[in-house]
Amino acid sequence: MTESPDSSLFGDALPAAAPAPAYRVLARKYRPGNFAGLIGQEAMVQTLGNAIARGRLAQAWLMTGVRGVGKTSTARIIARALNCIGADGTGGPTIDPCGICTHCTQIASGSHMDVIEIDAASNTGVDNVRELIEAVRYAPGSARFKIYIIDEVHMMSKAAFNALLKTLEEPPPHVKFIFATTEVEKLPVTVLSRCQRFDLKRVPATVLAAHFQSIALAENVAVEPDALTMIARAAEGSVRDGLSLLDQAIAHGGDHVSADAVRAMLGLADRGAVRALFGHCLAGDAAAMLSALEAQYAQGTDPEALLRDLLGLVHGITRTRLAPADDATLSAEERETLNDWAQRLDFPALHRLWQLLLKGLADVHIAPDPGQACEMALLRLIHASDLPDPAELLRSLRNGETVPGPAPQAASRALEATRAMAAPSPAAPLPAAPLPATTALPADFQALVALFQDKTQPLIAHMLAETLRLIEYSPAVPLLVLGAGPGAPPAEAARIAPLLREWSGADWQVRIETGGDAPTLREAELTAAAARHASAAADPVVAALVEGFSGAELLDVVPDPENRSPHAQSR
Repeated sequence: MTESPDSSLFGDALPAAAPAPAYRVLARKYRPGNFAGLIGQEAMVQTLGNAIARGRLAQAWLMTGVRGVGKTSTARIIARALNCIGADGTGGPTIDPCGICTHCTQIASGSHMDVIEIDAASNTGVDNVRELIEAVRYAPGSARFKIYIIDEVHMMSKAAFNALLKTLEEPPPHVKFIFATTEVEKLPVTVLSRCQRFDLKRVPATVLAAHFQSIALAENVAVEPDALTMIARAAEGSVRDGLSLLDQAIAHGGDHVSADAVRAMLGLADRGAVRALFGHCLAGDAAAMLSALEAQYAQGTDPEALLRDLLGLVHGITRTRLAPADDATLSAEERETLNDWAQRLDFPALHRLWQLLLKGLADVHIAPDPGQACEMALLRLIHASDLPDPAELLRSLRNGETVPGPAPQAASRALEATRAMAAPSPAAPLPAAPLPATTALPADFQALVALFQDKTQPLIAHMLAETLRLIEYSPAVPLLVLGAGPGAPPAEAARIAPLLREWSGADWQVRIETGGDAPTLREAELTAAAARHASAAADPVVAALVEGFSGAELLDVVPDPENRSPHAQSR
């Protein structure tokens, strides 16, 4: 008798091993099942909760937002909230579905016969909508509501939308529609007007990082805080994208995910290295810049990502110049560095840096070798510091002075102040910025306003020209007395004296009083323009020209810069 292979030396046959459960990616495993699990969408949750609690249920909802913020998840949660019957089977619609009743479990698994999910990208035609309209007439099989979830609804054809309009406006009481789309601008207005719309927001990076930390703890994986911050920033507000990146990082690092591993995985540059590279560019040190850039290439940093980081750094400095850096994702050293650079770089310099980096990013996209394009962009950034400042160059031309070549005395004040600046680091603090040179006292009030404009103080210059009235101006004292108008902000007016002391080195006395009979500079300018216009219109030659050409009119009178008769512009 032949023995079976299972009973040879081991006696009875061994039981077959149970198949290992299929792995579920984090984006599906931690998909929220109730409104409490939705992160970053508090306003929408509150609105839906109030509507469900009061029984004010719309016939259709529209969920919009970028990919991965929870549109489809919200649709499924709404379906559970409307059809939940509670653990005892007697409950009604609730903002907090039980998660254990038949309807909740079947909707969560995607097997409920009365919750129909439709992919509009593959069901775009009017025939698909006709089938839907036909099915809408029948009552739900077991649930309270028959719910149609249509994803990427903007993919439907115009004819399909038109076929759905009547049903969407007056559906049977047992039917609810939930639409989801990433391109709401493609939806017809007739559809938008029939839906209650919710715009799901991008989730802030700090909220994402905290959410990913809780998931890492649940997965028994240690993830460094800097790694979580990088993943949260790379997700750009998308929870699903962030979870996919976290899944990839865990697969790469195992039980411990380091910041260096995530940086290499994403092709990012170290933020400290980016600041050092930016410092080399500002200091005009091309050799150090190229060396730092080669080190980043060797680590696998993407040139486009590097330029994006530099653009983000310039943007951060610009915002810090307006208000101190308070980004929770920044370290104390990063905030200190941004504040220091914000004091050294004025707005014109920052705008030039932004434009040059933006041009370099465009070059990287079209260049045969992105690395070479990145090098050329940063070299262009360095050599831009040798160019004369446009404002100083214009003043030199107006005053008839000799225009110097690329030299330190004609270079940008802000960039020249950073010539000796080393790359910022905790061990090597930045040297103090040089004190600005004293400015000659303006000869008259109009020159004083021009001084504030040249010193990049447009708000104060606007206020002096259009809101404040001159009462007394004596640069010999020096004294400035102004009459306050109704729109003069007191905070800006209080900055006039300190700024004048800083620029001129003189102890200015500035008083703001009530009233003042003199016109503002703007009023005087408008009065003079009106007088020039009336004088030119009365000129016989101009009158003959206007009369001789059909439809002609006198537009403006431009004063001659050499004080000859004004030039009239007509059409």
